[in-house]
Parts: sequence; structure tokens; C-alpha cells
Amino acid sequence: MKVALLGPIAWRTPPRAYGPWEQIVSLLAEGLVAQGVDVTLFASLDSVTAARLDGVVARPYNEDTSYDGRIWEALHVAHCFDRSGEFDLVHNNLDWLPLAMSGFCAAPLVTTVHGFCSPAILPAYQRARSAFVSISDADRGPGLDYAATIYHGIDVTQFPFQAAPGDALVAFGRIHPDKGTAEAIRIARAAGRRLLIAGPVHDERYHAEEVLPQIDGDQVAYLGNIGPAERADVLGAAAALLHPIGFAEPFGLSVVEAMTCGTPVVAYPLGSMPEVVDEGITGYLAGSVAEAVEVLDDALKLDRHQVRGHAVSRFSADRMVADYLRLYTRLLS
Repeated sequence: MKVALLGPIAWRTPPRAYGPWEQIVSLLAEGLVAQGVDVTLFASLDSVTAARLDGVVARPYNEDTSYDGRIWEALHVAHCFDRSGEFDLVHNNLDWLPLAMSGFCAAPLVTTVHGFCSPAILPAYQRARSAFVSISDADRGPGLDYAATIYHGIDVTQFPFQAAPGDALVAFGRIHPDKGTAEAIRIARAAGRRLLIAGPVHDERYHAEEVLPQIDGDQVAYLGNIGPAERADVLGAAAALLHPIGFAEPFGLSVVEAMTCGTPVVAYPLGSMPEVVDEGITGYLAGSVAEAVEVLDDALKLDRHQVRGHAVSRFSADRMVADYLRLYTRLLS
């Protein structure tokens, strides 16, 4: 089987720090190659992979601002589709833009929807010649026919079990109202616990007005946008992960990463969270600051060995790769 993986070019594949789509594409590429699939990864040319690497942009546009992302993403997609006749299947991980060009793809196209962002993009989906994969049942767009739901997987070896965590809580992800960073601060303060915040600032005004004034370096500390190795240390050392989101979370990689370290999760029940968090096993769902504080004690009593074991069984990269291989085979047959 010859597969083209069309990845994003916002960040390197795999990302140096933030870059969830790039991380998933990297794990899929490496896993497919390990299974004997002939994979060509279309990504920024500084990417690191065991697959064949091709592309048109030397560095990702979020790291090299001399590239205009809109222009180079279009050139990136066009280059992949120009070669598409060489493959049995093209797997699009670049959202709607390749769908607008799907008529130029000479191989069967499958698209993983890494978060259905807005009904405004529906025309691109409805007119596309592609099979669709959702990353959670909750994230399925209206009126679209999906070939499968395939949950993301992670490299569980990068997130080792930590049996003896510290006392601090952690909020991990973009600093943005969607991720509820300020809400996490309120929960931690109400619970009388320290909070560590990690992730890139994606809403400068929200950060300046709602988050930064609360950061004192003691009870509330900001660790910055940390890389893969530090992620495991921070998530594993936490007493619990707070994920009080303000939007319908499509999946939630940091939630799965924390659970794989054995760290329980307290999340708001929006989007995929009822699918990803198994209440009483890997964490609890809460609808407000007060409810989160109330269930936090129960979350801290969960068996961290069981939290990890359950997460590994559901969210490993090996499971994700196997799911995609089954889908590819079904679509090609």
C-alpha cells in the first residue's frame, strides 16, 4: 500500500513544542512505516520522519514569518495533488483547503477532521470527493457522512507512569477562553492548591486581562510553551489536570497525555470530554467551578495505576495506526 500523508505546515512534523495536528500526523507516519506501509509525508522540509519526505516549504510558517501561510498552504496542497496519481490513497490532515481542490486528487482521498471549527466551512466538505474521519463522535459536523470515528493516539512511552505526584494542579494548553485558563485558576484557588499553567498564548487580550494578573509565581505559575519531554514531567508530577473548557473540545490531547502518566482529570463536560474521560476511572466531569472543587477530592483518590492502564488501552498510537489501516483497507476494497 502506498499512502500520501498530507500534513500541515504551520509547525514542524513532529512539532518542537505546540503543534497537535503535526504530532498526530508524525505518529501516524511512523506507525504506518513500522507496519510496512510505503508512506510519503508531505510536510515542511525540516520535518523528521522514517517516511519519504516531500514538500515545498523549507520551514513551517509559524516559525519562519517570511512565509505567508495562506499562499504556501495552497502551494503545498497543489504539490501533493500533482503527485497523487502515484499513491493508492491520500490522507488529508489539512482541514478544508484540500477539500476545495479534491477534484484534482487522482487517488482516493480520506480527510481527518481535526476539529469541526464552523458551519461556514460546510460547503467545502459537502462538495468534496473525500471520505471523512471524525476524532470524536461529538465533533461530527451536521449533515456529513463519516466513514469512521478514530480517536487520536499518543506515544505512551513518552508519558511514563508517575505514582507519586506533587500537590500542584496543572492547566495545559492554549491560553485562550476556549481552554478555560482563567477558570482553572479560579478552581485551584477555591481548592486551596497551587496551579501550574503551560501552553502558548493564543489570545493576548485574555491573557493580559484574565490570566497574567493572577500569576504570582507561587500559587499560580506560568511555565511557558513547553516541549514534549517537559510535557511528561509536568503532567506526570501534577496531582490532577484541570480542563475547564469553554468550547466543544474536539478531542483533547493533553487530557489523554495526563491520564497516560496516571494523572486524573477534572474537565467540563463539553464536546468530546464525556467520550474521553471515564468518570470514576480516569477522572470526573464538572459543570462549574464549585462542582469542579467538589469532585476534585474524589479525582485525587483515583488509583493512578488504573488511570494509566485505562488510558493506554484506549489511546495508544498503536491502536490509532491499526484503526487507520483498517479504514484504508476498507476504503480501497
